[in-house]
Amino acid sequence: MKQGIHPENYRLVAFKDMSNDEIFLTKSTVNTKEKIDYEGNEYPLVKLEISRTSHPFYTGKTKLIDSAGRIDKFKNKYAKFKK
Repeated sequence: MKQGIHPENYRLVAFKDMSNDEIFLTKSTVNTKEKIDYEGNEYPLVKLEISRTSHPFYTGKTKLIDSAGRIDKFKNKYAKFKK
């Protein structure tokens, strides 16, 4: 392994899946401005739209997550072509 190419500042970071409010901790070097209290400790927070707890590939369930209103925009745009 090459020396000096890997970061040294690994720390515990909380990742929060915004679709189901699941939080998990892992070591990371990601920079973040937000913090969260989790299990009595304060951790840097990274918000995710989808993670292993909500992705259909890992859960085996298909569910619709429309956080940006894209489906409504699509339906409104193409409603005029409906017969």
